[in-house]
Amino acid sequence: MKKKSMVWMYWLVESAIMIALSAVLELVSKSIIPEMTFGGQITIVSMLPVVLVAWKYGVGKGLITGFIYSLVQMVMGISTISKMILPTSDEYLGSLLNIALMFIFDYILAYTVLGLSAMYKKAIKKDYISLPLGAFTVLLLRYICHIVSGYILFGAWAEWFFTQDGFYSWGETIMNTFSGNGLSLIYSIIYNGFYMIPEIIITTVVAVVISKIPQITKTKS
Repeated sequence: MKKKSMVWMYWLVESAIMIALSAVLELVSKSIIPEMTFGGQITIVSMLPVVLVAWKYGVGKGLITGFIYSLVQMVMGISTISKMILPTSDEYLGSLLNIALMFIFDYILAYTVLGLSAMYKKAIKKDYISLPLGAFTVLLLRYICHIVSGYILFGAWAEWFFTQDGFYSWGETIMNTFSGNGLSLIYSIIYNGFYMIPEIIITTVVAVVISKIPQITKTKS
């Protein structure tokens, strides 16, 4: 019983530290990397501390850590959120249902899924495989959450998006190839992919590196 209590104490302390570290890494990222129009940006592996602590302590504790971090993300994203929920804003989402969907898919689900990073740990005993694979999977799940949100809530911006400077002829090609819901889906995949695909690659690579450092990956007991 005492050992179990110690594990919980270590998890609580380490989760608090890792959530704070993730927040700091994101704040640093925001100061040097521009945020995209409707939210989202590449960060300096800001998800990895949460992914790591979830991987070390298992799916149950990991999901709790991820959920708490989703609440932290809401607070940190208040400037972006305010644009979407204020009726006077040009980016107002238009209904309470849409606002609720944004909170669910862009925050609660998108960050809580980071807590699933230990899903391969029991089946794959090699840390240098299970940790990077877990990191890749949960960030991919986060990407999917943002795709769903973008498709439902921001699909109407697809034509505007593909006519911006930088798309050139291929933006026109996409609009000639897709329309309606198909165009909205392609828009969401591409828009969110601009920051999530680099984030997935960078985080997975760094996870490979730290997985070989036992002082970081060892779980206290």
